[in-house]
Amino acid sequence: MTDRLRSRDLAFLTAETVTAPRHNATVEIFEPGPSGLDHETVLALIADRIAFVPRYRQRLAGVPGGVAAPVWVDDDHFDLGYHVRRSALPRPGSDEQLFELVARIVPRRLDRSRPLWEVYFVEGLRDDRVALLYKSHQALVDGVHTVDLGQLLLDRSPDRKALEPDDWTPRRAPSSGRLLAGAVRDVVTDATALTDTVGRATGTARDAAEKVGGGALKVAGALAGRRPPRRGPMFGPLSQHRRVVTVETRLADYRRVREKHGGTVNDVVLATVTGGLRAWLMTRSESMGGLREVRAVVPVSVIDDELEATSLGSQIAAHVVDLPVGEPSPLVRLHQVSYSFQAHAETGRSVAANRLAGIAGFAPTTFHAIGSRVAAEEARRGYVLSVTNVPGPQSPLYAAGARMVASYPVPPLLEGHPLAIGVTSYDGGVFYGITADRDQLPDAEVFGTCISEALDELLATTTAPRAPRGRGRATD
Repeated sequence: MTDRLRSRDLAFLTAETVTAPRHNATVEIFEPGPSGLDHETVLALIADRIAFVPRYRQRLAGVPGGVAAPVWVDDDHFDLGYHVRRSALPRPGSDEQLFELVARIVPRRLDRSRPLWEVYFVEGLRDDRVALLYKSHQALVDGVHTVDLGQLLLDRSPDRKALEPDDWTPRRAPSSGRLLAGAVRDVVTDATALTDTVGRATGTARDAAEKVGGGALKVAGALAGRRPPRRGPMFGPLSQHRRVVTVETRLADYRRVREKHGGTVNDVVLATVTGGLRAWLMTRSESMGGLREVRAVVPVSVIDDELEATSLGSQIAAHVVDLPVGEPSPLVRLHQVSYSFQAHAETGRSVAANRLAGIAGFAPTTFHAIGSRVAAEEARRGYVLSVTNVPGPQSPLYAAGARMVASYPVPPLLEGHPLAIGVTSYDGGVFYGITADRDQLPDAEVFGTCISEALDELLATTTAPRAPRGRGRATD
């Protein structure tokens, strides 16, 4: 049977817009060390490892007339140099300059006529550090057939591994006639393909009906005297521009809070996010009297035979939690978040963080990619914010001998959701990557500062006889 794009993956392609591109990104920072790390070395490293992810050398070929979903075919003009790009900051480049560059690169849509990924090698950072920025489409990395390329480039030792030569040659791309014949064959033999074809045929009419219906509802609401949907810092349409804010913290601090008050490191991370949101909203003079909770979707790793199997040894499911931003006490916020996740832990489906951290390679890049897919599929549940938190290995990893010192996820934004948060723990650090719409949230850097202060609030509860009150006023 033809290697046809699955219906779930097709949905990520069709939902993509200019203001909401559907790709994941990660920024990794390296200390080159004695061996050095340059663009040519990164090219050679990817050339060595890309054979383990064949999809990264395939592109999508559309079926004539759009009668069926596109198919994956080998890119007979595959050019690794096109996908692995070189950039530089004026020396000595700061982290702020690096993530300003990242914010300009991330919103650019991937070229659909080529394999759906890019890697940027960025040099010029202070202390001779370099960075890698990965971009991969949500339709590409599903955790089933394909993991993220970033998972395969890192080793546990600085010694460079010698791999067998890759003698890949592309298979000849099918002609239009073969694509059409394959579509007919798949529709006849595969009920799923038939459903997808019918869905594609009716999609345009359905979209038009939804637009008309949406307009009618707005008119009806106006006639009834109803106000339009609420707008605020975490609501509203997206622009084509982004801000990327990062926060580096230490894993030992989260463990200290956990040991004092119970729960898990994930609970402490979510309580930190909650405290950061509360403080940030207050800096914007937001009324906390009407905003007691922020609904968030948090993808979690589970063992569930009813969910799609992945190559990572577990599945990813959505957990919806109401973050208590109206609560002034950091300790109470922590207990409320912990209670929300307690029921999930008691099901016996949850997967321990150390098990996830022990997966071969650097699995957080793949888990973040799957988590963003799950968040997108759950958009109709009415959440405001997505938070993906993935544990990684707590020992150093290396790319061609260069030690990775930081890894920041850059989660994509969904239409109407101008803020998303990714968290990765690695080698004693906990790294926050915050993606924000540049026009909607020009003060995203303030939110990053509030994250750090929220963690300090929680740490204060481990030494003080009484938990200090949170910043701001209580809400009644």
